[in-house]
Amino acid sequence: MELVHFKPFADTDGSVEGLLHTPILEMEERRETFPAVVLCPGGAYAFVSRREADPVALRFFAAGYQVFILTYSVGEKAKEFLPLRELSETLCRIREQATQWHVDPGHVAVCGFSAGGHLACSLGVMWDDPELLKRYDNHGGKNRPDAMILGYPVITADEYAHVESLENVSGCRQGTPGYAYFSLDRHVNERTCPDFLWHTVTDDCVPAENSLKLMAALQKAKVPYEAHLFPSGGHGLSVCTQETGSPDPYNARWMELCLAWLDRTFGYTL
Repeated sequence: MELVHFKPFADTDGSVEGLLHTPILEMEERRETFPAVVLCPGGAYAFVSRREADPVALRFFAAGYQVFILTYSVGEKAKEFLPLRELSETLCRIREQATQWHVDPGHVAVCGFSAGGHLACSLGVMWDDPELLKRYDNHGGKNRPDAMILGYPVITADEYAHVESLENVSGCRQGTPGYAYFSLDRHVNERTCPDFLWHTVTDDCVPAENSLKLMAALQKAKVPYEAHLFPSGGHGLSVCTQETGSPDPYNARWMELCLAWLDRTFGYTL
């Protein structure tokens, strides 16, 4: 196992921690590269939750994935697409360092929760968006994820919006065009990557309608997706264990379902 750290940009608060497999040299038939997952914890673009970082990272790592945790810029510094630029640069850097970090550059997923789900989905649907490209060179599309995994994500700017998240990331007040621009269901198109998403029907912080609206947009654009709506449970569940303050064995199955979907999507077996 190897640990790596880097900053997407030297002059921002964003930073990345990587947990990496290395080839087992004594094995003749050994794996030289591994698929990767970039994690975006939630926190309403006001902070970055560790509950949705390390516990999730360890489970993906145990399943054979290279894992990177992005701590992105928040609060007043979340404006001007900065978190999305930091995530974009993270994927580009991972692909540039793919040989050194034993990453399969064609199998890099993003995974986010709540506002982090908004960030991960933003990259999935806006990786080539004109407003992003005014502020960031995406190196010919090297920032495009190959899959996205979204847990109880913030998606829409309509009556089901999580207003704090969208005001923080847009830098605009609710009801303005700048605020509405970050309604991600409006940006889904045929270039959007495949998606796995899960939500609880009783989420009273970010309503399940956020995921339902994204599902409808994915369906219309004919983008492959798998979705799971659990009948009960609150918000911020992470891996649904005592470790994360939300023990729920039934909802915890999302991780098993997700790994099965991602393995199938990437054609990967450990």
